[in-house]
Amino acid sequence: MPITKQEVEHVAKLARLEITEAETEAFTRQLSSILTYIEQLKAWDTAGVEPTATVIEQANVFRADEHRPSLPVEEALGNAPDAMDGYFKVPRILEER
Repeated sequence: MPITKQEVEHVAKLARLEITEAETEAFTRQLSSILTYIEQLKAWDTAGVEPTATVIEQANVFRADEHRPSLPVEEALGNAPDAMDGYFKVPRILEER
């Protein structure tokens, strides 16, 4: 399933990425290759196959929750370019419609 350069440019615009012409061509080839491979995978009958998240058995690898002191707010915000009311202040990125 080939993807067009225009589709790659559209996705880059949606992701707010600036890509060069060479990158556009490379991504077009790579994404087309990926989509072609996915089409090949769709040919397999997987009706009786259980969905899996991993192919090896795993147990809970998380450590137990422990209450312990954390970094003081003043120290955490000490190197922040901008802070307000004990929080990191970041520039607005959403556009008004």
